[in-house]
Amino acid sequence: METFRIDIPDHDLDELRRRLDTTRWPAEGPGRDWERGVPVRYLRELAEYWRTRFDWRAAERELNAWPQFLTEIDGTAIHFLHVRSPEPDARPLLLTHGWPGSVVEFLDVLGPLTDPRAHGGDPADAFHVVAPSLPGHGFSGAGARPGWGVEKVAAAWAELMAGLGYGAYLTGGGDWGSLISLELARTDPEHVRGAHVSMILATPSGEPEELAALDDLDGARLAAFGRFDAEGSGYMKIQSTRPDTVSYGMVDSPVGQLAWIVEKFQEWNVSAKVPEDVVSRDRLLANASIYWLTATGGSAAQMYYESAAHLGALFTPGLSLAPVQVPIAVAAFGDDPAAPIRALAERDHPSIVRWTELEDGGHFGAMERPDEYVADVRAFARQLAET
Repeated sequence: METFRIDIPDHDLDELRRRLDTTRWPAEGPGRDWERGVPVRYLRELAEYWRTRFDWRAAERELNAWPQFLTEIDGTAIHFLHVRSPEPDARPLLLTHGWPGSVVEFLDVLGPLTDPRAHGGDPADAFHVVAPSLPGHGFSGAGARPGWGVEKVAAAWAELMAGLGYGAYLTGGGDWGSLISLELARTDPEHVRGAHVSMILATPSGEPEELAALDDLDGARLAAFGRFDAEGSGYMKIQSTRPDTVSYGMVDSPVGQLAWIVEKFQEWNVSAKVPEDVVSRDRLLANASIYWLTATGGSAAQMYYESAAHLGALFTPGLSLAPVQVPIAVAAFGDDPAAPIRALAERDHPSIVRWTELEDGGHFGAMERPDEYVADVRAFARQLAET
């Protein structure tokens, strides 16, 4: 393992601004607001902010304030943050981001999680946090060889934590981070003490009695997920089948990549009218800039292709994956269109020991509601310590 520091060359930033300045824009479509995707008028204004006002160097300094490292696992470079707590009895916690996210997802929770004493909390709630960049995402290697799906990433994370000397740890995250955390808990229960997730996929068995037994909240969430599958999952189908084709636009056009990313921040929070209702503009652009400056918009899409079988198993009625034996905590953010359906999740995962309903917050829980996220992770760890 070697230390790592982000240092993007000036000419890469100049090239980004040049490409933004020479964008060829489509005509405004006939749709209203966001009903057909990202509106041209919105994206033009956001791209102009990116070109003239966004300060990448400030984002770079914020990221570099945390210890970062590179290691190699199975021939691929893995970038990760490793923030050790000043508290000697801190618990190890592995956090995994999702798509189209990055380690930026955790910037607002790193301090409270690792040093609660400095943030008005109980030092007994401290964690040593490890937050890797997924293969093919950001500062991790492109993972050009096949196989880097959920199962292989989980195995790599087990190797990473062992290499860091952590014999027992908690794991968590949202989106891919949820699936990888559950897979790691499923396959390495000797070392994973618990998994904290905000997304847990469970589908109806098809039995009429099961659907009739759903309460109003679960019924509404099942309907919302059905709408997502029918109207909002096009990105998944494309990246699961034709990641090479879509990668050209994302790697060659910063505006094309920006649209592909920011749409999800608006769409994956049902209360959001614009992405800035979810997170700040500078956070949005720090995340998008990482994809652009590392040219990983295309390689990140490969994760869907490599995980197609895993996703297929989860979307098949009746879970076909082995059950997770270690305790699971679910933080259900109420504005997430993929919010977990409790009755179905508990049917498939008997080891769920904690379920927290959070009224606000969408798919990017740690970014959108960092205080609530930290509080729930702490409460889960305390619950495990008491058993």
